[in-house]
Amino acid sequence: MEPPPERPRDSPSVADTAAEFLSLIGLKELERCLFAETLAVVAVGASPRDKAQGQWWMAAQWAPYQQEGAPMQSCILVQTRFRGKQNGVPASSTLKAYVTWQLETLEQEEQECLELTPHPTEKTTHIVSHEHGMTVTRTLQEGGAEPRCHSFSYGRARLRARLLEGASLLLLRVLARRQTMPPGLVFPAINSEGDLCTFSYSALGIQRQAVGSAETEVFVIRRAVRASTGAPSVWHSSFLPSGHLAQLMQIGSPVLMLLQDESILSKSGRFEPQLPFPKEPLDWEEDMELYSYFLDRKEELQLSHAAYLQQHPEVRALLSDFLQALLHQQPHDTISFAAEFFAHQRPIGTPFASTGAASPLPSSPAGHPPADSK
Repeated sequence: MEPPPERPRDSPSVADTAAEFLSLIGLKELERCLFAETLAVVAVGASPRDKAQGQWWMAAQWAPYQQEGAPMQSCILVQTRFRGKQNGVPASSTLKAYVTWQLETLEQEEQECLELTPHPTEKTTHIVSHEHGMTVTRTLQEGGAEPRCHSFSYGRARLRARLLEGASLLLLRVLARRQTMPPGLVFPAINSEGDLCTFSYSALGIQRQAVGSAETEVFVIRRAVRASTGAPSVWHSSFLPSGHLAQLMQIGSPVLMLLQDESILSKSGRFEPQLPFPKEPLDWEEDMELYSYFLDRKEELQLSHAAYLQQHPEVRALLSDFLQALLHQQPHDTISFAAEFFAHQRPIGTPFASTGAASPLPSSPAGHPPADSK
């Protein structure tokens, strides 16, 4: 594993200010930012109602996360997907990040694909946190050649209050809902290449913007990504009061991401559409974006359910007891029998029938100790 190239360390005041700002973001405030949204990819200068050239999607939700040898924990899963063209070449990108509610990144992977003929390229940056800091692994796959990998690490001391892309997307939603921010808001960060950099945020104020055939007010935030070398990357994000994006644009890019669904405006409290879009039949299994999201969501639910059952082994014993009692007595009214069975269950910690209890349906309910109260 090669050490990272030497870069100037961040000023302690930057990390201190950033850490203080993050500590003031409450859990309930962050939970209001957990939703999914979809924007159309259109050419710069195109009409808001022009045909989309692609799609950008983002979702944030609670999800279980576990590293090998570590306990399961609940965190926020941030995902984005882009499908469109770059300079006329079909391109796609994905991001998947596990972030704590304090906006610390546990693991993140970004993937970019350019469908160049006959040599498509795929670039992946995987970043994972561990007790000693963070490890970055960059992989480049060009055509049928062997993938080239490069790994390096950052020590824990260099990661204080440092944002990654997934956490930054959540922070933008928080700032958008507040519709205010302190001047000179800067965070130490790690960019899409895995290099140390800074993310700076500034408010461009309230502006008018078209959404479909309507027009509404949006709060515009400028985000600049500055590394030690090269020109900064600058993004302008226009938000509705609800925190939903109305427009996302990288300065200098020939395309932008644009909200075209007017029905979202009714949720912002600023506009009630008079002519909603007619519903169209949707075959979600044929839609690669939706089907991919379905598979991801299915996997997340399976992991969540498995984690819960692992943490509560008494559930399996309880269900086993009930099935044994049901098949043994074979009641005509199964619903009444189930109600009586579960109403007479012993408190947690008492052995179930399958582990040696004399009867699966006790004649009188077991006493529950009073709950502690203050």
